[in-house]
Amino acid sequence: MFALDDPGLFGRLWAAGYDDGPNPDPAPAVDFLAALADGGPVLELAIGTGRVALPLAARGLQVEGVEASEEMVARLRAKPGGERLPVVVGDMADVPVSGPFTMVFLVYNTLFNLVDARRQEDCFRNVARVLAPGGAFVIETYVPDPDDIDRTESQVQVRSVTEDSATIRVHRFDREAQTFVRQTITFDGQGVHLKPFGMRYAWPEQIDEMAERAALRLTERYADWHRRPFDAGSTSHVSVYRRSS
Repeated sequence: MFALDDPGLFGRLWAAGYDDGPNPDPAPAVDFLAALADGGPVLELAIGTGRVALPLAARGLQVEGVEASEEMVARLRAKPGGERLPVVVGDMADVPVSGPFTMVFLVYNTLFNLVDARRQEDCFRNVARVLAPGGAFVIETYVPDPDDIDRTESQVQVRSVTEDSATIRVHRFDREAQTFVRQTITFDGQGVHLKPFGMRYAWPEQIDEMAERAALRLTERYADWHRRPFDAGSTSHVSVYRRSS
């Protein structure tokens, strides 16, 4: 997938408007994570613009971050309190920090931004390395739906149309590799502008297997940050893995 292997690509393309996009309310995640943090210190992988990390820090937790995009970090630094958060610019799969942390978290489907299955495995293994004994690794992802994949791949989605420009979105899926490439294409007076994005999705049981290979065990799973029960009809999950003592 070449260009999509670059961990900083997403931030370079999307940082400028990221906080104005359709992002979920971070408050439920902050409540959940604060209750689980056991006083900290905690680490957010793909900290982005600090939508979750900054409210956690405001509750008195020591929060650190890893972020591949300098553009995202610049947005974080411009926010109140953002200049005080330690952030390492690097690939989240490498977890390039020392720890130990009582909790590491990776929210909003971002595990899937690692478009190579091996890099997802690396992420779990390196998280286990920096967790304190008994520490928690919390992830949030959607549950893939094959029917939704079929609907999405067969559509050209019109995102916006004005008198000056038009933006469409198309997808290409590789079911065997469990990956997709999404291209957002804008046509305007200056030409054609491309914003590629890719994911390598996985089902909850596959994520559990990655965790087990990293000596992390699943201890809690919910359908959302409100701790609603996870079942066969759930479209997302919040999963807590712990390092053995």
